[in-house]
Amino acid sequence: MLRFEVSVEDLLRSRFALSPAMDLCFLLRSLAGQDRPLPRAWATRLLPAFERLRRESELNAALALHTPQSGPDFVAPPPRGLNQTWADDLAIIRATPLEAARHEIATNATGPSACDPRVRAVLDSTDAVSRIAEAMDQAWHELLATDWPQLRAICERDVVHRVGVIGEHGWVTTIESLHPSIAWQAGGIEIGHFPQVGTVRLAGDGLLLIPSVFVANIAAHLEDPWPRTLIYRARGTAALWGEQESVPRPDALTALVGRSRARLLLALDAPASTSHLARSLAMAPGAVGDHLAILRGAGLLVRARSGRSVLYRRTPLGEALVAGSG
Repeated sequence: MLRFEVSVEDLLRSRFALSPAMDLCFLLRSLAGQDRPLPRAWATRLLPAFERLRRESELNAALALHTPQSGPDFVAPPPRGLNQTWADDLAIIRATPLEAARHEIATNATGPSACDPRVRAVLDSTDAVSRIAEAMDQAWHELLATDWPQLRAICERDVVHRVGVIGEHGWVTTIESLHPSIAWQAGGIEIGHFPQVGTVRLAGDGLLLIPSVFVANIAAHLEDPWPRTLIYRARGTAALWGEQESVPRPDALTALVGRSRARLLLALDAPASTSHLARSLAMAPGAVGDHLAILRGAGLLVRARSGRSVLYRRTPLGEALVAGSG
């Protein structure tokens, strides 16, 4: 079990962030068979490009740095906030000092794949950082860039939902909702999913919370340069993968309001903006706006400004309609 000792100051400093590099690492691990398998449709689509990259780029050197339990920090640097982009991550990866990278390579590259002569030549080279960064950049553009706007929208909507839970129910409910093994006990966060890790003090620095679409279960960062971090599976990921979720089937709702409006109503189980909905549902923003206006005019949605965004949510009538459609 892992336990975080949490003070009031820690709660005040806790925050959310997004990490494109971290999700890329989780995706690569899944494609390499090192982590939770991808759904069949995604694997079928991505595996040919992944195998080609392993042959034609230095991607195997990046993969050799991952162990079953962990991976190197320099290929997935700590994100600075919710606006983190792959370009931000890549710039930080490329700026890694060679000595720092070599320390992590020596620590992590201990498996059989690291003994491959081609892989070893990359890991031992003076330009190892730039070669690994280039391989990851190729992987990003060929495997993840096209889907990232939709995946990012799912993560952003997750954060909007969690912040709403904090406002309505507090931090305890929010933290415990991240994973079934998490419990708030005696002033601390206990996570039963992990083996016997022990107690980690946040020491007033707070906890960094990162939603992910590819994390297998729940993950943590406990050592510098990362802040103490929990990476959890974002809400809505199961629907993206085509898995079964406890949500209403849209058949009856579709017959009543049409397929697109039914999808929007079902997607608004948490408040979302027009752009979030457009990206997460792969719909045109203009069409989303038109449908939302009709649903709002029918009394099924309301909207409210939150910072720079306008968020839509279901009214009690909208909730009743969705519930009844099951």
